[in-house]
Amino acid sequence: MKLILLSGGSGKRLWPMSNDSRSKQFLKVLSAGDNQKVSMLQRVWRQLGNMNLHPHAYVCASKAQWEVITSQIGDIPFIQEPSRRDTFPAIALASLYLSDVVGCSGDEVVVVVPVDHFVDDEYFSQVVQLEAALSASGADLALLGVQPTAPTSKFGYIRVKPSETTGDWMDVDSFVEKPPTELAERLIAEGALWNCGVFCFRLEFIQSVLAAKGYPTTYKALLEQFDALPKRSFDYEVVEQTDSIVARGYSGTWKDLGTWESLSEEMADPFAGNGEAVACENTHIINELDIPVVAMGLKDVMVVTTPDGILVADKKSTSKLKDVIGHYEGRPMYEERRWGSYRVLDVQKLEDGTEVLTKSIELLPGHNISYQKHFKRSEIWTIVEGTGELALDNRIVPVVPGDVIRIYAEQWHAIRATTRLKFIEVQRGSELVEEDIVRRYLDWEDICTHCRSGIGIS
Repeated sequence: MKLILLSGGSGKRLWPMSNDSRSKQFLKVLSAGDNQKVSMLQRVWRQLGNMNLHPHAYVCASKAQWEVITSQIGDIPFIQEPSRRDTFPAIALASLYLSDVVGCSGDEVVVVVPVDHFVDDEYFSQVVQLEAALSASGADLALLGVQPTAPTSKFGYIRVKPSETTGDWMDVDSFVEKPPTELAERLIAEGALWNCGVFCFRLEFIQSVLAAKGYPTTYKALLEQFDALPKRSFDYEVVEQTDSIVARGYSGTWKDLGTWESLSEEMADPFAGNGEAVACENTHIINELDIPVVAMGLKDVMVVTTPDGILVADKKSTSKLKDVIGHYEGRPMYEERRWGSYRVLDVQKLEDGTEVLTKSIELLPGHNISYQKHFKRSEIWTIVEGTGELALDNRIVPVVPGDVIRIYAEQWHAIRATTRLKFIEVQRGSELVEEDIVRRYLDWEDICTHCRSGIGIS
């Protein structure tokens, strides 16, 4: 059995912490039980480890998320989506990757699991048992459904009926997408389950679905035509059009932490960052800015301050946040990378059209930025704290606090931290975009080998 962990989406209902690069599953606000805060992704990865499932797991996400995933859970098997196109294209691509790149046979069982849900370890025990349900029932799909705790229109429902065969699963009758409360009450009375987005199937089933729809059935071809696939959910494109489906019920902990109201219920502390809350009730505050935030006499309020924006809202109103913040989209002001993180301090456009961008960058000990160059900008680095090594053209030199490095356009450069290293980067050029980059080496050993050889790179 293989596990595909879906890590797509931007989680805009968790603005201003969540953005296109730092999606909701990467926010470190959950308690790890050891006075540490972890993200949804880190929590799920730890739970998979508890079940000895790491060797079977692959993360499927966009290229923009690869670095933060690597930063949070290490160098794990990664299936890269060329672009975000909903769950059907993602699952199709990941399935063909397992078939053509990993070499899995057509009868290999695959389970797709979202990484942005809050669950207990028993949830993954039920996930593992989907393989047996799929095999014993002879169905094309096996789903995990959550026993509802209240009638709600937030989730889709799976209508089930007793199985015609002997087994600990039910036959799926139909699906109801986010019904009104009155219909949800009737569905629950009938024994319907919440649809939590967990799908189990054999690879040959996905291949046959793709062939029937006229889509490529090899990984290479699908990768090349990925942007031509419909932007649709796996539920809509596959599940709702499949007749032979079974489901297992799960009654343990399951929460979709998609709003600040739901996420705050699982947050490690009511206040994170610089400042304090005085005489507040059911109020959570996250302050990522250097200035203090003081809250007084608030009830049922969510306060989030980041370089991307400031949110002050009644918790129950935060479910509507996505509809409000659309026109505030801009470049992310904070990002986690495989080597550390950066925060944008200032953005300017001068009268002559020159753009200037100032960042505060932190490198983790033993990590490095790739050997790279830019065409449209120069950079000035000022070392603030820590020690490291700088690769500039074919030279490697030590750096310490107070050093200032000038990097010209088209000049190869990299930097490695021997201790935690902080520096200020000032970019100046005609167009300052993350895409203006050519990388030659990622590993520091390769960078050192190149520099020792004295061979230039054009």
